[in-house]
Amino acid sequence: MTARHVAVVGAGPAGLAAAEAALGAGARVTLIDSADQPGGQYHRMLPEAYGAAHPERLQHGWRAFDRRRRRVLAHPRCAWWSETSVWALERPDPDEPGVPRVHVLRGPADGGRRSRRVLDPDALVLATGAHDRVLPFPGWELPGVFTAGAAQALAKGERVVVGDRVVVAGSGPFLLPVAASLLGVGSRVVEVLEANPAGTLARGWGRRPWRMAAHGAKARELAQYTALLLRHRVPCRVGRTVVEARGDGRVEEVVTARLRADWSVVPGTERTAAVDALCVSHGFSPQLELPVAAGCALRGTPGGDVVAVDDDQRTSCPGVYAAGEITGIAGAPAARAEGALAGWLAAGGARGAPALRPLRRSRDQGRAFAARLADAHPIGAAWPGWLRPETIVCRCEEADYASLCRAAGDVATRGARVAKLQTRAGLGPCQGRVCGPTVAELGDRLAGRPPEHPAEGLPAPGTHHRPVAQPVRLGELAAAPELSPENTISRPRSSNTEQSS
Repeated sequence: MTARHVAVVGAGPAGLAAAEAALGAGARVTLIDSADQPGGQYHRMLPEAYGAAHPERLQHGWRAFDRRRRRVLAHPRCAWWSETSVWALERPDPDEPGVPRVHVLRGPADGGRRSRRVLDPDALVLATGAHDRVLPFPGWELPGVFTAGAAQALAKGERVVVGDRVVVAGSGPFLLPVAASLLGVGSRVVEVLEANPAGTLARGWGRRPWRMAAHGAKARELAQYTALLLRHRVPCRVGRTVVEARGDGRVEEVVTARLRADWSVVPGTERTAAVDALCVSHGFSPQLELPVAAGCALRGTPGGDVVAVDDDQRTSCPGVYAAGEITGIAGAPAARAEGALAGWLAAGGARGAPALRPLRRSRDQGRAFAARLADAHPIGAAWPGWLRPETIVCRCEEADYASLCRAAGDVATRGARVAKLQTRAGLGPCQGRVCGPTVAELGDRLAGRPPEHPAEGLPAPGTHHRPVAQPVRLGELAAAPELSPENTISRPRSSNTEQSS
C-alpha cells in the first residue's frame, strides 16, 4: 500500500512539527519553505558559512528544535524543498472533491532559473505564519524605519546591526525579544515603548490570574528578557509610542507622546529623541493568501481574521489542515502543538492516539493565552488621529491620507472598489499585504461604516484573495512544469491555473 503524501507549506515551529508527526504516522512528506533553512522567524538560523560555534545562544529552545530539524531532514520519506515559493493553489472541480493542487517555484527568489513544479498531495498542511502589522504615522516611510520582525530577522539571521541608537515601539510582548536581539548585535536600545497604558495591560493580563499558571514557560521567558533590559539599563515605558519620525533622507529623530487608553495623544506630552533606526510593530497579520486561495473559511477575532479550524486542525476545505499563527497568534509552543496534531491526522494517524491528548491541551492553553494577549494589547480606536493629510498610507504607491479622504468625500468615488483604483492604495508590489488592513479600516471610517464592516473591493483585515500568491515571471509561467518523484498525480484534472495563465 502506497504511503499517503502530505505536503507541508511552511517550516517554522508549526510546519516542522507537522512534518515530524506526519512522518511518524507513516506518510511521505514534502516540506516547503521559501527560506534556505527551516525554523521560520522564531528559530531563524545563521548561514552555515558563519560557522557559529554556539547557535543555541541566539534563541530559546534551540536544542529541541535542532533535534527535530535533524530528524525531519534526514528522514528517508521526507523531501525538503528549500527556497521554494508556493505561487498558486488550484482548487479541484466542485464535482470532483479533492485536495488543492500545489504550484511551486523552486530556486532563489532573485534567481533567473527557477523551476516550476506541481504537487498533487493526498493532504495539505498550511503553516505559513504571520508578518508584522504596522500602523502608519508621519515619517514611517523613511529609510531606517523597520518593522520589528525585519530588524529581528537581520539580527538573528545575519548579525546585522540596523542602527547604533534604536527605539523599539508599538504594542505586544514581541517588542521585548526584538530589543534583546538588537542588544545582542551591539545596538544601543534607547527605549522600548508599549502604546497601551498600564490600566489596559493590567486588565488584560490580570483577568483570572490563576490561569496564568499554565503559561509558566512564557512568564520565565518574559522575566529573562526583562532582566536583560535591566542589565543594559533600557527603559521600558507604557502608554507611550512614536507618533512621528523625522529626518533628511533617513530617520534622524522620533517624536514620542503619551497615549490615552484609546490611543489618542495627550497634548503637551510630546518628546523628541535622536535615533538612527526605529523598529515598530503593532501586532501581526496572518498570511492568509494560500488558505483563502484554497477556499478555507475564516473566522473573525479582535485582531483580525484567521483560518477557522475544528478540534483536529481541519479547515473547511477537504484534506486541508492549518496550524500556527494563521489560526491565531498564540506563540511557538501552541504552534508546535497545532502542527503536530495537523501533521499526524493529515497523514491518516488515529484520532484517538494517546499522544494527542497533551497536544490538544497545549493547543488549548495557547488559544487561551492568545485571547489574553488580545485583551492586554488591543489597537486603540483613535490611532488615525496621528495622521496628517500628507502622511503616506500605502508606501508602494505613495498614496497619502488626503487622497483617501478625497475619495471618500466624492460621491463618484465613494465606493471602496472605485476609491481603491483612484488612490491606488493596495495595488503596489506588496498587493496590500502591508497596508490592506489599514486602508480597509480607514475606508470604513471615512465612509461612515462600522470599522468591522468588510469594505467592498478591499481585503478584510488580514486577508488577501489573489489567484497568484507570490510574484512569478512570465517566462516561468510559460515554461512547462517539471514532475518529481514526490509528485503523486492520482486523478486527472483540468488545470484552471494553467488555462488562466
